[in-house]
Parts: sequence; structure tokens; C-alpha cells
Amino acid sequence: MASRSQAVLDPRKAPVQARSVASVDAILEATIQVLLSVGKDRLTTTRVALRAGVSVGTLYQYFPNKSALLQAVLKRHLDTVTGEVERVCREQRGTPLRQMGEALTTAFLKAKMNDGKTSVALYSVSSDVDGARIAQQIGERTSEALVGMLVTSCQPLGSDPQLVATMLQGAMAGISRRLLESISPERRFEAFRQELTLLVCAYLEACSLRASVQEAATAVSA
Repeated sequence: MASRSQAVLDPRKAPVQARSVASVDAILEATIQVLLSVGKDRLTTTRVALRAGVSVGTLYQYFPNKSALLQAVLKRHLDTVTGEVERVCREQRGTPLRQMGEALTTAFLKAKMNDGKTSVALYSVSSDVDGARIAQQIGERTSEALVGMLVTSCQPLGSDPQLVATMLQGAMAGISRRLLESISPERRFEAFRQELTLLVCAYLEACSLRASVQEAATAVSA
């Protein structure tokens, strides 16, 4: 059962008709624009409604307060990034581990950097809108996609796929945050992408090598 505080953050209703969906999209886009222009402390539902071109009453039909707005844009952002990870994981099934690693890191960082300023701004509001819970839910989706890809590799993995997925998630999340919070992240993107790819591919190949060593040891002892 949802807690009372969570109920306050949840949208009041989901849009159904095309016009309603368009209104919600406009509100969420406006929320990001206002967040980037004035910051989270000065963001208000009135400012968002004005930027979106809707009445405050229309905004309140979907979002009960400022926190619900910010949580919604955070969810949408993380869902977009996760959608890219899920897509590349489906496309890379059955390929070598190195190819998986290269495709994964590139897609993930590109999704994060698609709008770097928004990503940084949403980091700043995460703790105010139960971002840890949202990240956990999104993380479960990402983990499922990674495991689903890893187990299909044409190379032996040599480690628990769930553990490997967890390690990959930690590495990608940590490096992407360092990139986004660095000076001129756009100029540093390619260098970070190359180094993260090297890190991920080396780890995956080390896992595969472990499998080969384990297999050889088993054959010797048999």
C-alpha cells in the first residue's frame, strides 16, 4: 500500500485522450524549462502553467503540487535512458562480450548527454522527490535487460550474470555522473566514452577469461 507521502507525489490522473497527453507533455517540458531557467527553489506551479500555456487548474488536474511535477520529469528522464539501454540490449543479444560492452556504453552515455543540462538539474532534485526509490525501480528494469543480453553471449561469462549486471550499472552510473558534473561535459564526452568502454570491455573479457580458466581447471582435475 502506498504511503501518504508517496500519494502526494503521484499524479492525480493519467492522460487518456490525445489532447490530454499533449497537455501533460507540455507541462512536463515546461517544468524542465522553468527548472533550468530559475532553479528548483523558484520553480512554482504557476510559472510552469504559464510556460506550458495551460491554466493552473489544468495543471492541477494531473499534478497535485510542485514535487509531483519534479518527480514526473525525473521518471520520464530515467525512463528514456532506460529505454535506450533496453533497446541496445535487445539488439546485441548473441554477440561477443566486447561488442556488447561497446554498444552498451555508447548508447547509455549518449542518452545521458542528449540533454546534459537537464540531467544535471534532475540530479539536484532527486533527493527531494524520492529519487532513490525511482532509481531502484528503474535499476531493476536495467538489470533485467543487461542479464537478458549477457546470458546470450557467444562467449562464456564465467560470473553470475546478475552480479555482472550490477557491476556494469554501478560503473556506468558513476562515470556518467562525473561526466555530467565536469566542466564542459560536451567536450569531454568522447574521452569519457572511450575510457568507460575500455573499463567495461576489459571487465567483461576478464569474466570470460575466468570461465576459460575454470573450465581448464575442471578438465585437469577430471
